[in-house]
Amino acid sequence: MKAVSYRAYGGPEVLEYGDLPLPKVGPDSVLIKVRAAAVNPVDWKAREGYLDGMLQPVFPVVPGWDVSGVVVGLGADTPEYQEGDEVIGYVREDLLSRGTFAEYVAAPVRTLAPKPAGLTFEEAAAIPLAGLTALQSLRAVRAGEGDTVLIHGASGGVGSMAVQLARRIGARVIGTAGERNHDYLRALGAEPVTYGDGLVERVRALAPQGVDVVLDLVGGGAVTTSPAVTAHGARLVSIADPAVTELGGRVLWVRPDTADLAELGRLAAEGALKVEVAEVFPLEKTADAHRRSAEGHTRGKIVVTVS
Repeated sequence: MKAVSYRAYGGPEVLEYGDLPLPKVGPDSVLIKVRAAAVNPVDWKAREGYLDGMLQPVFPVVPGWDVSGVVVGLGADTPEYQEGDEVIGYVREDLLSRGTFAEYVAAPVRTLAPKPAGLTFEEAAAIPLAGLTALQSLRAVRAGEGDTVLIHGASGGVGSMAVQLARRIGARVIGTAGERNHDYLRALGAEPVTYGDGLVERVRALAPQGVDVVLDLVGGGAVTTSPAVTAHGARLVSIADPAVTELGGRVLWVRPDTADLAELGRLAAEGALKVEVAEVFPLEKTADAHRRSAEGHTRGKIVVTVS
C-alpha cells in the first residue's frame, strides 16, 4: 500500500511517501480503506520526538490518528461492523507505529463509530480527535448550564467544537482568537476577545465576576492568566500546559471512546455540530500539510485525502 512514514524523528523533510506492507488485522480490529485523515498538532509533535518519553516508536512510523473511510476487512471478533460500513475513528495506539496517513489502517473497534450521514469524508475525518478533546475537556471541568466558559484558542479545530458543545449545554462562552476570526466565533455563539497583552482586562470587562471554567487549548502560558480572570472555585483544564495542575486544574489526554464519537457524529449529522475544513492536501503532500499545521492560527482542520 502507499503510505507516508518516517524512519527517524525530525522535521517534515523526514516524511517519506512510498510502499509499505498492508497492516495485519487483529481479532478486535477492522481494516479500513482510508478516504481522509485529519492533521493535528500532535502529529508533527510526535514526528519531532516530543512524545518519545510517553510513546514507544516502532520505525518506520506512519503518522496520523484521525480517519474516515470504509471497512474492507474484518478481524476474528468484530460483530459491530460489516464490510462496506463507512466509519470515523480516533485510531490511537499506545505506541507510534501504524497511523492513518496511508491507504489502509487496521483500527480496533473501540476507536471507531459510524461516519455521520451527509458529511463528506474530509469533513468526517476532522471530527474525531478535535471533537473528543472538546467533549472530554468540558466534561472534565463539569461545564454546564449557566457557566461562563473561557476558551483559549477558540477558533481552532478543538476550540470551535468546544464553543459549539458548550453553547449547546447552555453555557456562556468567551473565546480568545485573532481579530480576523472574531466574526467566525460570533457565528458559533461565542463572545470573542483578542489574545495577547491586555487579555485579562478584556476578559474582566465581559465577566467582571470572573469566569467559571477555563479551557486552555493552546499552551504558551495562556493558563497563567487564569487566577486574574476566574471566579472563586473555577475549574480549569489544559491539553497543552502542565502548569495548570499548579492552579488546581487538570491536564487532559484525550481517549478513544466509541460512545463519545458516536454522539459527536450524531450531532454533526443533525447539523448541531458544524465542521470546518481549512485546507485539503493529497496523501503524497502530507509533509506540506504538516508544515501548514505547524504554522498555527488555522481556522478549522487541515485534512489529507487518499484516492
